[in-house]
Amino acid sequence: MPTRRRIIIGAGAVAVAAATGAGAWIALRDDAGTHAFFAVDGIAIRGTDPVAYFTEAEAIAGSAEYTAEWSGVTWQFASAENRDAFVAEPTAYAPQYGGYCAWAVAAKEELYSTQPENWSIVDGKLYLNYSDGVQADWNEDRPGFIATGDANWPRVREVLSPDT
Repeated sequence: MPTRRRIIIGAGAVAVAAATGAGAWIALRDDAGTHAFFAVDGIAIRGTDPVAYFTEAEAIAGSAEYTAEWSGVTWQFASAENRDAFVAEPTAYAPQYGGYCAWAVAAKEELYSTQPENWSIVDGKLYLNYSDGVQADWNEDRPGFIATGDANWPRVREVLSPDT
């Protein structure tokens, strides 16, 4: 029997892959169909610099002054150096599971939004989560959640891009 999937989105938001509006959550897919990313008004990770997680070990706001387009969304950075590092190797810095909640992909086979402050880097990969409570659950068994999330992601992402 197929698993029922929910998409948990912010208040006042529209459904994933629906038309965008002010404050809308949207899933976008790159032209090759290999990545699907969670974005707010086309901005990945709520404007947080993905490279800073690796170089500064914290969530740092990016700037509209330093941006790059990749995989259908705009990524913001705190510096030109971080932007250039991302452009050179975006898959090294982009969050796993399209920036959706890693715990929800693993534990629920569902798509939840994320908060940039709830994150982990495990084996050189960035994982984002929904809330402080979810992050605490995630921290209890990261390897188990990652193994399950990796197995679930191809099915879960079908909600975002069923034609890939």
